[in-house]
Amino acid sequence: MRGGAQAQLMQCGDDNLYVVKFQNNPQHLRVLANEFLGCGLAREVGLTVPKAALIEVSRCLIECTPELYVDLGKSRIKFDAGLCFGSAFAGGLMPGHAVDFLPEEQMLHLRNRQEFAGILAIDKWLGNVDGRQVVFTREGREKRYMARFIDFGYCFMSSSGVNPIWAFSDAPLRGVHPRNDVYKWITGWDSFEPWLSRIESLSADAIWAIASAVPVEWYGWNACEMEWLVGKLLERRKLVRDLIEDFGHSTRSPFPNWVAMSRTSITGHFNPFGPASCLPTWLCVPKWTGAFGN
Repeated sequence: MRGGAQAQLMQCGDDNLYVVKFQNNPQHLRVLANEFLGCGLAREVGLTVPKAALIEVSRCLIECTPELYVDLGKSRIKFDAGLCFGSAFAGGLMPGHAVDFLPEEQMLHLRNRQEFAGILAIDKWLGNVDGRQVVFTREGREKRYMARFIDFGYCFMSSSGVNPIWAFSDAPLRGVHPRNDVYKWITGWDSFEPWLSRIESLSADAIWAIASAVPVEWYGWNACEMEWLVGKLLERRKLVRDLIEDFGHSTRSPFPNWVAMSRTSITGHFNPFGPASCLPTWLCVPKWTGAFGN
């Protein structure tokens, strides 16, 4: 498959196709944890995101499959066996059933175009430093496409460079789709519902249920870092509206039909922590806490 992680399209034991990313992919081990957690949270708030799965790839399969290697340019190495991240393959194998670009006219008739507002809110909440990726799929003789949001590998990151760490480095043009026409129908905060309210009210238990399913080897067996990440996600729920406004006021001018975007209009709208039972428990703090300003 295309992309920096050099993912492989594989048929798994349930007879379904998955896009599989390996632990020693060229980007970073941690993108597997990011993918699993990001996919789970996006699906939790109701967005159209392919199902995430844990894929066990045996050493025997790798040794017997010449195509399963990492291309490093001047050299090649075999992928590592073990637990991999899998994303259910979006669309069929027939030509035209899955595409990554649609002309503007077809975008107008997209079955779930409203979800571009929801995925924008998710990407801002999760601190995605990569551009938003989408595939458009249709089934059989269906003429209208459905947007399916993929690739959460650079969420919770300070950068997309070598050896990234969990941190948040917000900027107006990060985590957004490259085309403005996917946002031009947004007219106000109502356009972000129900996804924005679901993010703002998502409980600690719901976030932990997804985070606890991430294999610990994908984030270096460091429970303190996962504790920190979940705590930050709980804190950042109250920032999503401000981050969306920063994008709205950026040089992109992505919301031409939003007549008035007033920062004061949302004062007092949201209690960031909800009931006391949702407050995070701080067990430990990563030793690199002071490095978040990158």
